[in-house]
Amino acid sequence: MLLTITTTHRPATDLGYLLVKHPDRLQSFEVSGGTAHVFYPEATEERCTAALLLEADPAAARPSKQPETFTLRQHVNDRPYAASSLLAAAMGRVLRTALRGDSRDRPELAAGPIPLELRIPALRCKGDAAAFFGPLGWTVEATPIPLDTAYPQWGASRYVDLTLRGTLRLADALNHVYVLLPVLDDAKHYWVSSDEVEKLLRAGTGWLAEHPAKAVIARRYLAHRRSLTDEALSRLSDPDTDADVDAEAAARPESLAALRRAAVVRQLIEAGAHRVLDLGCGPGALLGELIRDRRFTEIVGADVSTVSLDMAARRLRLDRLPERQQARIKLLQTALTYRDDRLRGYDAAVLMEVIEHVDPPRLPALAASVFGHAAPATVVVTTPNVEYNVRYPGLDHGHLRHHDHRFEWDRAQFGAWCDEVAARHGYTVTRHGIGEEDPSVGASTQMAVFKK
Repeated sequence: MLLTITTTHRPATDLGYLLVKHPDRLQSFEVSGGTAHVFYPEATEERCTAALLLEADPAAARPSKQPETFTLRQHVNDRPYAASSLLAAAMGRVLRTALRGDSRDRPELAAGPIPLELRIPALRCKGDAAAFFGPLGWTVEATPIPLDTAYPQWGASRYVDLTLRGTLRLADALNHVYVLLPVLDDAKHYWVSSDEVEKLLRAGTGWLAEHPAKAVIARRYLAHRRSLTDEALSRLSDPDTDADVDAEAAARPESLAALRRAAVVRQLIEAGAHRVLDLGCGPGALLGELIRDRRFTEIVGADVSTVSLDMAARRLRLDRLPERQQARIKLLQTALTYRDDRLRGYDAAVLMEVIEHVDPPRLPALAASVFGHAAPATVVVTTPNVEYNVRYPGLDHGHLRHHDHRFEWDRAQFGAWCDEVAARHGYTVTRHGIGEEDPSVGASTQMAVFKK
């Protein structure tokens, strides 16, 4: 996926100050779903172009809504190539300062309009791009991309080559694209919750409330979640109820993912574990927490997906770590439903948000491999609490939190599984909640701590 930003403001290389990215350097960043690179194909006093290139993993880029009839869709799709919410997420991570309109070195320039040309060479476009970007001051050129240049009679594909030209404040320009990318694509690569309303209102400050298509924008951006859309439109029509979105966002509690990682690390520390397995490590979020704590002297990340292990290696910057740090961590490709002697002899193992991705008939094999064969002294398991799903706006009854979940258990089901595994493999087990405890439905995440 590619986004280019060009200006002819003199000196044009001041664009580097606004983006906080030096024109003479290639910079790379680990983002959700892949690696983002920022570089400058041209950088002169007269004209400067910055490019944001996102290398996305097809499996990680899978859209949140998928028909079940095509099981290879997570590996065979257009997500690595066509701009989507993945590119918007990369913008939020890599161009955060520019999106806010901050510039320590060129504050006056950041505050005023400059001539801009933004191009997205491949964008899946549902509707007329001009209807969304035109009211914001852009001259819009959306050229349909042929389905196959060798067969023009087949007509156009669903994709366009989009070019936007105008004189705008850079922060406004980037926020327009940040919001409207997933709107034109009409899909998101992750499940949408209430915090997306805050993102939309923050990025839409100063333009969304007056946009003639604001209802369509809100509905698509919020993945057609009616309750979230109604909340966003209500707050857009009554700005007094949303006087300080940024302050409200800053006061929001720590994310559930961060709370979950902290709870797992706390249990490992309490167990006195030094040699730790992260089983089903994925792209390495927990590994990053573990490597920062010197109490963990040997850390192993294991996953069946080589793509996820590559992402973890990039996230941890393994090739750049000092030798002593590199010696502490190892990544292994393995399937958790098969016995692997390399996983034996460790102090503790973690299955963080893993078991729900395993088909239920395979769970006994996973338990035999982890608890029976690897047999660490401590095993920490976390999984969603399906009872809590009613507290998430827009998550319909019977729907799971993630497209790849094979099941989600209530507290009684999880407790029964924990007790059976503990009895069969010689462990004791205690269970805890992670996140705010609801008196009726419990906490959002369930955690079990098994001890030999």
